[in-house]
Amino acid sequence: MKKSSDALRTISEVATDLDIPKHVLRFWESKFTQIRPMKRGGGRRYYRPADIELLKAIRHLLYGEGFTIRGVQQIFKREGIDYVKSFANVNGDEATPLLTPKTVEKENPAEKITNSHIKVALKKDSFTKKLDPKQKVLVSILDEVEECRKILA
Repeated sequence: MKKSSDALRTISEVATDLDIPKHVLRFWESKFTQIRPMKRGGGRRYYRPADIELLKAIRHLLYGEGFTIRGVQQIFKREGIDYVKSFANVNGDEATPLLTPKTVEKENPAEKITNSHIKVALKKDSFTKKLDPKQKVLVSILDEVEECRKILA
């Protein structure tokens, strides 16, 4: 019997659905205060659909996009929870460009030319070492565009 989409899920069900060990979900709860599953008797966790959506987004940013936990925390701080949730339904198999998350397409592009989380990621040497030569060229172009935007603003 399949649960309804609004039903609460146990940590085991969520771990299976996201293909993540249970201890990782518990660890993420300690690092991301935005994850707040309901806890019932004995400390048993029950995840709401909104919690699962947020976990999917965090999983994509960490495993799919290569951000560090600190980088995702800074995205939460700068962009907010709704922005992070926009990454929940991004399919890891398809080629999703790092520089164009879904909310950028919905908003006015002139208001969101730069993405602060990209800057956070680019400051990490380990991240830039993973880039291929074409991506490094794009990063340098992004820097030039940012400088031009500052001059024109």
